[in-house]
Amino acid sequence: MKKIGIISDTHNHLPVSVADFFGDCDEIWHAGDWGTIRIAHQLYELSTFKQPPVIRGVFGNIDGKDIRTAFPENLFFQCEDVRILIKHIGGYPGKYAPGVKQMIKDNRIKLFISGHSHILKIKFDPELQCLHINPGAAGKHGWHQVQTLVKLVIDGDNMRDCEVIELKD
Repeated sequence: MKKIGIISDTHNHLPVSVADFFGDCDEIWHAGDWGTIRIAHQLYELSTFKQPPVIRGVFGNIDGKDIRTAFPENLFFQCEDVRILIKHIGGYPGKYAPGVKQMIKDNRIKLFISGHSHILKIKFDPELQCLHINPGAAGKHGWHQVQTLVKLVIDGDNMRDCEVIELKD
């Protein structure tokens, strides 16, 4: 069983309260638009109770060379028994970005995580049998009015206890 913290669109601002919400997470996943590599370092620092800390992520459209050399554009991996894809600009069920639906099919993805829109969205795609999560935006830059995160438990092939967190800072 793994507790996962999902974050996106920090735009070089990591709210202090993220540590409170992600403190019990086994892994933290960032769906792009970090801002600078400093955000990755801050996430590593708050997850040092796990050895080694597991921070996964992708670069977003605003990220520079520091992030693009540390993180890929598309990240495929498995957590427990769930195949996962993280891509910053990916769309969502019914409105996937070009090529994303085929990537999900070809790789038998069961959890697709994207960012970019700054809009919190959790939606199941019955055609692909895939859960989509966009955690919204945790940073202060952008048009969103509420900063959000998502937590999720993955236990074998079961995804459960999905929690939306609204930040106050």
